[in-house]
Formats: sequence, C-alpha cells, structure tokens
Amino acid sequence: MKDIAYKIFKMVLLIAVFVLLAGCNYDNQLTSKADAKETIGRAAWLAYWDLDAGGKDLQRIGKKLGKLSYFGAYFDAHDRMFIPQELSDKRKELKAKKEKYETYLTFINDKQNADESVIMKDIEVLRRIFATTASMDRHIDDLIALTLQGKYDGIEIDYERIWNDEQIAKSFSIFVDKLYKKAGENKLKLRVVLEPGTPFSIANLPQGPEYVVMFYNLYGLHSEPGPKANRGFIEKTVRQMKALRGETSVAFATGGCLWGDNGKRSLLSEAEAKTLAVTQDSKTQRDEESQCIVFEYQDMGVSYQVWYADVETLNYWIGIAKEQGVNNISIWRLGGNIDINKIE
Repeated sequence: MKDIAYKIFKMVLLIAVFVLLAGCNYDNQLTSKADAKETIGRAAWLAYWDLDAGGKDLQRIGKKLGKLSYFGAYFDAHDRMFIPQELSDKRKELKAKKEKYETYLTFINDKQNADESVIMKDIEVLRRIFATTASMDRHIDDLIALTLQGKYDGIEIDYERIWNDEQIAKSFSIFVDKLYKKAGENKLKLRVVLEPGTPFSIANLPQGPEYVVMFYNLYGLHSEPGPKANRGFIEKTVRQMKALRGETSVAFATGGCLWGDNGKRSLLSEAEAKTLAVTQDSKTQRDEESQCIVFEYQDMGVSYQVWYADVETLNYWIGIAKEQGVNNISIWRLGGNIDINKIE
C-alpha cells in the first residue's frame, strides 16, 4: 500500500509541475521579429479527437506558427467527404480569434461505414473515386466546396498507402495536378502529405503544391521498439525527397510508443510517457542517434519498453533537417506536449 500511495503522490506532483510549466510558458509567448522570421516555416496539426489538449498546445505555440492544419475530413459510407462536427466547431471558435497563420483543411482516406466502423487508410475508396474522370472531378469539387465553406486558406491532402498500387499511384498524380489547378482558380493553396517510402524520383508529381514528407514511423506500432526518427533516417529521406519539384517541408512527430513483450503496442503523448516513467519509477536515458528518451518497466509480469520524443528531441531532428537545407518544419501533432513553445 505504501508503494501505491508513493506512486500516486509522485504522479500528482508531476501533473502539478506540468500545469505550472504550461502556465509559465503561456505567459512567456512574446516573440521578437527575428523569432517570427525564423519560425515562419513552422506548421502543426490539430486533430479532431484531441481538441482540448491540442487547443492548449496551440495557445502556447500559436505565435510561432505559419500554418495550422485541421485534421481532418474523411469519407462517409457513400464515398463523400465530411468534417467531424467537433472539428468544425473548433474552426469557428479559433477563426473568431483572428489567429495570424494560414489554415488548411486536411483530407484523409479513412472511411466510415454505415455501421459507423472506420477503415483506416482505405485504398479501395481511392480506387473508386479515381476510377473515372467524372468521379475524380466530383471528388475535387467536394474538396473545394468543404474548404471554401470553412473559410480555410488551403487544402491539405493526406492519402496514404497509394504507392504500392501502380494504377492508384498514376491516378493520384493526375488528381494532384487537377486539384492544384482547381484550387488556384478558387484562390486556395495546396499541401500534399507524402509517406517517407514514396518513390519521389518516379512519382511524377506536378510542380506547384507544397509537398510535406512524413519523417516518422521509422519504428512504431508496425515494428519492434525504436525511435520514430533518427539522424540516418532523416538524412537519407531528405536526399531522396530532393527529386520533388517545388516547395517541400518535413514533418516530425511528437510523443512516442509503448511496446510490451505480450504483443501490446500503443501510441503515447509526451505527457503520458513522462507520467508513466514516474509512476513506474523507471530510469530514463537519451538515445544518442535519435535523442529520444527511452525507459523500461515491468507490470503484472509483462515487460514494457517506451521510446518518446520531447522538445529536445524535436529540436535535434529540426537541426539535422536544417543542416540538409530544409527549413520548413511541420509538427505532428498538437496535444500532450510539455514544452511545445520551445520548438526552434
């Protein structure tokens, strides 16, 4: 009982420290003109399932942002795009505050079925909307209409798992070209998010949109324990993405992942990971190659390992990107980050 009480005490104490730090950081938001110029290329995502925590991070980092993406709209049972109501409500709330950054509506290829179950990163829905010129054009019109209704500055496309299917990949390039032209006619900008495994040199993507490459998932729910990114991964991917034409950006991920030797795997925010390390009385260390924080613990006979990024990790990754000549940085995502305002 004493051990349990001690752990609870430490968890409460840690949460109190987090709240105090957040308050101090919020009060210290003033940025100089030089800071604003340095961070003009910063962008971040606000996810519909974590709007409260994301909104708190936004309050602390908002003055450093050049772009904010609202994530996101996805397909309904009839292959038409819709925006979660809570995200639309947050958009109205923030728009009323007249924030000083560009806003984008992110479209993803998740699909909600009639029974409200969701297929993540659905390839078949893309196959259907790309099947004919008419279906592709109707889809583009849907994207334009939803973006204009929400009074966003631009469209962001985040369709995944497309490059393993030759026909979908070919159709996607045509789709991006047509969408870019139609968006321009409506005075909308276009960002296209790409996975790190994209065959950049042969993808035949048009010049015009901003291409945002994910620099994460080196390790994750799909793999054994390890960092979301490290120096070698970042340097290799930057070299490969130079084949893209036009403006490019790199996206780094906050938080981390937990792996259990019983097969359990789950994503964690930075705050969740730090709280877990304290409650489990775990010794943490910083991995040299990735600068991620790593710790292990046992619970109910199961051994767990956690890797996660804090602001020091993120700034290390950003520094590597800058070394490679990339200054446009996007952060996935807002919510559960302790010192997000200290992003460089």
